[in-house]
Amino acid sequence: MRAAVVRTFGGPEVVEIAESEVPAPGARQVRIKVAAAALNPVDAGVRAGVFGGAGKQIGFGWDVAGTVDAVGVATAWSVGDEVVALDQGMVKPLGTHAEYVVVDTDAVAKAPATVDAVHAATLPLNALTAVQALDLLELEPGRSLLVTGAAGAVGGFAVQLAAHRGIAVTGLARDGDKELVRSLGAAGFAVTGTAGGFDAVLDTAVLGEAALAWVRDGGVYAGVIPQAHPASERGVRTTSVAVSADGARLGELVRLVDEGVLTLRVAETYPLAEAAKAHARLAEGGMRGRLVLVP
Repeated sequence: MRAAVVRTFGGPEVVEIAESEVPAPGARQVRIKVAAAALNPVDAGVRAGVFGGAGKQIGFGWDVAGTVDAVGVATAWSVGDEVVALDQGMVKPLGTHAEYVVVDTDAVAKAPATVDAVHAATLPLNALTAVQALDLLELEPGRSLLVTGAAGAVGGFAVQLAAHRGIAVTGLARDGDKELVRSLGAAGFAVTGTAGGFDAVLDTAVLGEAALAWVRDGGVYAGVIPQAHPASERGVRTTSVAVSADGARLGELVRLVDEGVLTLRVAETYPLAEAAKAHARLAEGGMRGRLVLVP
């Protein structure tokens, strides 16, 4: 099978398409014939060597939408099931940017019924990050939350999920994104924060100390880069999410997609063979949706 990999760290030009054996599922695993796989900023970090792995072949991709085509023992999934999944891991020989991928059975959820595979592929990593970060905040309905980077993929999901929970969410983004952020359900919009103005901040834009200042005394701050959150001050609890594969939780997010609570945004699609071009487009920035690779 074909897969997008990197053997030498660098810019988009180091991404190559390699031939590899089709992986076989083991116990409590399934193999998915990939229909679509999203490209995320973490993939750019892998390509640049941020997470290590020098001298190894490293595959790209965490998100996948496709069809189960082989199963190991002890799995509830069947060949032919349409699914989405999170293939977690920074440094792995193969990822979801391939024609087939093997994942643990408990990382899998039934695919949304209301969207195509290209859109479904944008859900797992970003929506699980958003919902698991919100869980860390432990906010009750009516509390105030500022989401930085609210027009981005994780931030957009966070706005929609928080609003669905009855949290008074304000989205922070560029002025030109006001209409988009409002459409996601934000009760307020801002281009900068207010010192001590919110019960909590979910910092998807990775602003760090600046965003921490916008949390009231005794509030809570959550970041989206594991262990990279600022130190606590003024009694503010600080934490960060380390996203984990969770098929049951992913299934809940799929249900919210089908109910119209969550919006899936695709910026552009690329054939797998043009993965390097997709990486170059990601590096340009300015997208309001995910890039998706299609084998």
